Order: sequence, then structure tokens, then C-alpha cells
Amino acid sequence: MLAGAMAAVLAAASGVPAGGGGGTSGGDSFELRTVAHFSPPSGTVPSNALTYDRNLVPPGTRIEVQQNSDRRGTTVSLHVSGVRAGHAFGVHVHTKPCAADPAAAGGHYQNRVDPVQPSTDPAYVNAQNEVWLDFTADTRGKGEARAHHTWGFRSGQARSVVLHDEPGTKGARVACLTVPFGAVGGG
Repeated sequence: MLAGAMAAVLAAASGVPAGGGGGTSGGDSFELRTVAHFSPPSGTVPSNALTYDRNLVPPGTRIEVQQNSDRRGTTVSLHVSGVRAGHAFGVHVHTKPCAADPAAAGGHYQNRVDPVQPSTDPAYVNAQNEVWLDFTADTRGKGEARAHHTWGFRSGQARSVVLHDEPGTKGARVACLTVPFGAVGGG
């Protein structure tokens, strides 16, 4: 059982671009699908999906993130299963990859970057300038969200999706998935 679970975590934790391949951009479009199962930072198998609050995001919780970008904009979709039923989560794209320290994922990715960091100005911290994927889990612990923007990510500056313990901007970080988001046209 443990060997099978470890293999499943390793296979699921890597980003898999839509249609297979190496996650490359064709210049005019970029598609990505990343699927993983959360494990604690202290887990014996390295994972791109880390849970910091096992009560809200138990180990084994499944997450899927998709990115579809072209010159008209970017859509990011989120699907989770296994989180605490009925709980409202805040979810945002962040600037750095996940690590054992929840703060390692950096701040929210912003299309127009706030010159004052950490960013708290509502002119920059909002669902139009950032990717917000807030959701409330159903009675089976499933949730989904989708955000579309007419802008795209800058190359190498959107690196993870962080789940927070409440919607909006004030919640603690409870889980993180490293995602190799891509840019269109060299970003």
C-alpha cells in the first residue's frame, strides 16, 4: 500500500501539459494541467502539493489546476476533492513555489504589481488584478472555481496556487501546489 501511494504521489505531483509533452508554449497559446495529492511537508515522499493544515486539507486530498492562455487572455481552473466539507476557502496564484514554510510561496501574483510590498492596497489586491479561485466545499469535500482575465502571466512569475483558510485576502495558508504556469508570446 505505501509503495503504491508513494508512486501515485510522485506520478500525480508533476505538471502534465494538456495533450502531453513538456509544458511548452507555442508562442500563441499555452495549456497546462497539473494534478497532485497533498502530503505534509514532513512526508517521506517529496511532493509539489503540501498541506499545512491537515484538518482542512487532509493528506491525500486531490487538486487539479488547469491553465489555458492565448493572446485573448488566461483562464485558470481549480478542482479539489477531499477538503473539509462545507468550508469556504480563499485560493490565489502566488509568485514562488511551495516549500515547508507556507510563507515561501511569496505574495499573490499581480498583473499590475503594487510598488509597495507586501501588497495591501485594494487598488492592486483584488480579483481583477490577481487570480482568485475562492470556493466553498460541498458536502462531499469537493470544490471548484474558475477565473478568466484578459491578461496573461509574465514568464516565471506565477509559480503556485495557495489555499487559504478563508475567502478573500486575510486567511492563513493551509495548502500549496507548485504549478509551472506559462506565458504566451514570451511573456
